[in-house]
Amino acid sequence: MHDIICPHCNTAFKVDEAGYADILKQVRDREFEQQLNKRLALAEQDKRNAIELAVAKKDREMQTLEAQLKQSAIHQELAIKDAVNKAEKQRDRIAAELQQIREQQATELRLAETKFAKEMQAMTLQKDSEVRDLQAKLQAGAMQRQLAVNEAVSSVEKQRDALQSGLKEAELKHQLESQSLKDRYEAQLSDRDQAIERLRDMKARLSTKMVGETLEQHCETEFNRIRAAAFPKAYFEKDNDARSGSKGDYIFRDQDDHNNEIISIMFEMKNEANTTATKKKNEDFLKELNKDRNEKNCEYAVLVSLLEPENELYNSGIVDVSHRFPKTYIIRPQFFIPFITLLRNAAMKSLEYKAELALVKAQNIDVTNFENDLETFKTAFSRNYDLASRRFQTAIDEIDKSIDHLQKTKDALMGADRNLRLANDKAQDVTVKKLTRRNPTMAAKFADLNNAPDQKSA
Repeated sequence: MHDIICPHCNTAFKVDEAGYADILKQVRDREFEQQLNKRLALAEQDKRNAIELAVAKKDREMQTLEAQLKQSAIHQELAIKDAVNKAEKQRDRIAAELQQIREQQATELRLAETKFAKEMQAMTLQKDSEVRDLQAKLQAGAMQRQLAVNEAVSSVEKQRDALQSGLKEAELKHQLESQSLKDRYEAQLSDRDQAIERLRDMKARLSTKMVGETLEQHCETEFNRIRAAAFPKAYFEKDNDARSGSKGDYIFRDQDDHNNEIISIMFEMKNEANTTATKKKNEDFLKELNKDRNEKNCEYAVLVSLLEPENELYNSGIVDVSHRFPKTYIIRPQFFIPFITLLRNAAMKSLEYKAELALVKAQNIDVTNFENDLETFKTAFSRNYDLASRRFQTAIDEIDKSIDHLQKTKDALMGADRNLRLANDKAQDVTVKKLTRRNPTMAAKFADLNNAPDQKSA
């Protein structure tokens, strides 16, 4: 509940949230209408000023052109008059010369008649022929002068006609330019009026048109409209992987002809209706967006938002919030396609450096793998060498033991040999005499045995 105090009677009364929101909406709509009317008036004044300036400029240009054409026409008329005067003077001079020739001929004829009366009769035919020749020449000269005069007049008339046609063309061009300028300004005004109408319509429908998934559909439609021309190999789909417990709205990935990734962006679209009681801020969604970007392995994170519509920071253009979360931006829907293009063009310039860096990394990895393989081989060889060395030592020890055993056996055999030799010596030393020396019984038996063969032989 809010306490409202009447400015006239100073009476306080309570208004609920809905009523308070309606009052604020009326005040904002009234201010918006006032600002809109002021801007329309300024636009109309700018249009009138621009048209007046353009018309004044064209009038000055026409006046300058007319003055030039008039001056050129005056020069042409003066040139025609000079040519006509010259032709008339030339004609008068020729006529005077002809008169002088005639007078001279008459004088010569009179002198010839007085001095050479007889010769005149003979020379009459010759003189007549000469006079006819001179008359023919005079007629030819007159015809040539007339032709020259006619040609000069015709040339002057052609120049005059050309100047008149040029003046007409200039006037027609001026009219066409004026009409084109007027049409262009009218088209600009019409476009401005249509933009104002769109703004009014957008303001009227902001609470219902782009709420929730409608903003996502708007961005997807705008992207698909230029996908074939601007992003033929790009991936722009909804993020449906929620195994980590959360997911973004859209993922954009683009790659070159060699299937190398150029850029990747995690998008989040946020909007709310004007009647929503709890107003959220853009910063409330940045932490979750940064988490989704890291889990989906995207390079950039972009929040396309219509929240906080009165905040001039977000209304002025692209807002970089990398000071809070790396490579994170907040934009309005009208900057959706330009911002993707901006990031992609910047990534294209660094793609070559990325490729070179990847090549260097691959070479370093190859060297590291070679060193690791060499170390593995050395370790395995050392282990096998140790095992073989221990077994070899064991074998040597066993051989030494066997040698000791054989030596003992040899010593035992050699002791037995000595005993056998002694036994043999003792056996060789045994005689019947020695055996019967202290044994009378055996001596008697041996004696009997010795006597028995003698009896047989007898």
